[in-house]
Amino acid sequence: MFETLQPEGWVKPIGYANGIAAEGTLIFVGGQIGWNANAEFETDDFAAQTRQTLENIVAVLKAGGAGPEHVTSMTWYVTDKAEYLANLKGVGAAYRDTMGKNFPAMALVQVAALVEDRAKVEIQAFAVKPR
Repeated sequence: MFETLQPEGWVKPIGYANGIAAEGTLIFVGGQIGWNANAEFETDDFAAQTRQTLENIVAVLKAGGAGPEHVTSMTWYVTDKAEYLANLKGVGAAYRDTMGKNFPAMALVQVAALVEDRAKVEIQAFAVKPR
């Protein structure tokens, strides 16, 4: 389905890939946040919002006939890097429970704010569904 790209001599990253090569149908998942299907926040907990955000991504993928194993790239936007780092254990558990052992190319960016005031994390994802 896809190939992880790891330049020779580079230290292997933990929890993400430096690059992915893939062929198939592209699925672009718009930025998802930690609210439910009714666009309502159920929590202000960072790890719980991350879990809901990832579940939202999986729901969009499913609508396109794909799953978390097809994700090739993710960009994470967080409003507070320190809060993200303080919640790594919970974020990691949410990621493993939702996305499995798929570690796509990733970036994380701290932003001043997200459009929804209660949102602490927004994730945009790209996937490639095999033909």
